[in-house]
This record gives sequence, C-alpha cells and structure tokens, in this order.
Amino acid sequence: MPGGRLTQHDRQQIAVGLADGLAYAEIARRLDRPTSTVTREVMRNGGPTAYRADLAHRATERRTQRRAQPAPRAPQAVPQAHGRDAEAVREYEETFTTVLMQGGLPKMMARVLGCLFTTDAGSLTASELAQRLQVSPATVSKSIAFLEGQGLVRRERDERRRERYVVDDELWYQSIITSAQDNARLVEIARQGAGVLGQGTPAATRLENVARFLDFVTESLIRAAEQARAVLHTKPGPRVPDER
Repeated sequence: MPGGRLTQHDRQQIAVGLADGLAYAEIARRLDRPTSTVTREVMRNGGPTAYRADLAHRATERRTQRRAQPAPRAPQAVPQAHGRDAEAVREYEETFTTVLMQGGLPKMMARVLGCLFTTDAGSLTASELAQRLQVSPATVSKSIAFLEGQGLVRRERDERRRERYVVDDELWYQSIITSAQDNARLVEIARQGAGVLGQGTPAATRLENVARFLDFVTESLIRAAEQARAVLHTKPGPRVPDER
C-alpha cells in the first residue's frame, strides 16, 4: 500500500536496489512509494553502503514501540504562517535534513541547519532551536559551533542582547569561497609533494595532476561565485506560466 508503512519485504527490495546501484527515485518507483520515503529510510538506517533490511526493520519496530510509550514531554507544534500545511512542512524539513546529511553533514548539524533555513526570519535563539528540535541547549551549542566553523551559520545579538544564530544569503557565497580556499591549500601541498618525490616520477606526476585539476576547479569556482553573487540578493518575480 503506497501510503502505509514500509514492510519487511519493502526493505528487502530497497536493499536489493541499493546493491544494484539504483537511484533512490528508481527504487521508490518500483515500490510505488515517494522518493522521500526511501531516502529517509536509508539515511536513518546506516546510509546506502551500510543499509541492512533486517536491521532496519528491527530498528523501526523499536522506534515504534518507544513512540507508543508515554513521553515525558510532548513536542510543541510550531505555529505555521502564511496558511502552510504543518504536516507538509514537517515532511519537507525531514527531506531537507536528509539531503544535507547526504552532502556530508552529521545528523544533528543537518537538523539545526534545516530548521534555520525553513524559518521565515532565518534566525533562531538557542532556546528556540532546542524547543523546536526537542534537544538540549548543549546539543544546539555543539551543532552551532560545527556549522559556524564550516561558514554555514553566523551569530548576532538582537535588541534584547540575546544571541541568535543566522543563515542568510551571503553565507552561501562565503561557504563557496571557504571551500575554494581549502582547495588552494591542497594545491600548494600537492605541488610541494611533487617536488619532494622527484619531478617525473609516477607519484610526483600524480600529485602534479591533482594540483592542476584543483587549481582549475578553484579558479572556476571563485569566478562563478563572484558572477552569481547578485542572484542571492534577488527577490523572485512572478512565475511565468508554462506555455507548452
């Protein structure tokens, strides 16, 4: 049943699909399920390389049993502005978090970043994040420190002198530039290694080729970021109807 919970057979089919190298969308199509359902299932249970159908099924049963038990406190529903569907927003936040995790972010850091990006203000205090995510302030602090180190979040003080954590348009640009700077350091180290290992040797040639590749990518990345920077500050205009 497309709208029901995943069965053990479904999970076995997911495992087979992953082993065959199929994309999440193709696995979902074969199961007649939303792609987001398959994506969340895999990421909650070890990722594409460690997913095991039997372990995933048992883990889901344990989570279901825990949810059936009375909780010490119930998460407070976040009021939705602009007439948004609260359930659709929650589902989207899960999907967004999963995509961030696939990009390399640890789960808690991905949840914090996803929460910030899906608020209209683009900023929240530590207590607001803790309340929304139902985690401790210490967990929020640790996640923010990591995200700040990656250039994905910045701090500011509001009019009440409270510290707020912010995502804004410039952070995407700064994140790209930081990534380019990291590549530039790799280029320098690779060329240093080529000199140490002896020009013309297989190892040195390999490192020199890596340096040339990263050098080209870095220059292209910085140039593209500079050219596209204005897009981050452009307000979207009205949608043009598709005439096809």
